[in-house]
Amino acid sequence: MIWWAAAGGMVGTLARYGLGMWAGKRFGIAFPWGTWIINISGSFLLGWLYGEFTQHNLSLALWMLLGTGFCGGYTTFSTFGYESLQLMERKEYRCMAVYVLSSVVVGAAATAVGFGVS
Repeated sequence: MIWWAAAGGMVGTLARYGLGMWAGKRFGIAFPWGTWIINISGSFLLGWLYGEFTQHNLSLALWMLLGTGFCGGYTTFSTFGYESLQLMERKEYRCMAVYVLSSVVVGAAATAVGFGVS
């Protein structure tokens, strides 16, 4: 099973990198849109996958590949923390508050919605 998680993690990391670069070019870097989009979409996907797994519609191998591996490599809490710190260091407190609060609230809601549609 570990190889399924590793393979999914590799693909998830590449997807995160590509989407992050695209978002930075598309929306700029004043607000960390790339990480925000990645974490929200990853939260939705993980909620949906978890719902499918708990309903026995997804095998353990696919859960390891997609849930543990892909979503684990795709989403990024460490970058979220780093970017929050950068906003604070630049004294962009309002932007940081919006980023932190919206990431947590919208991320949790996206997970719930993903689980709900499974």
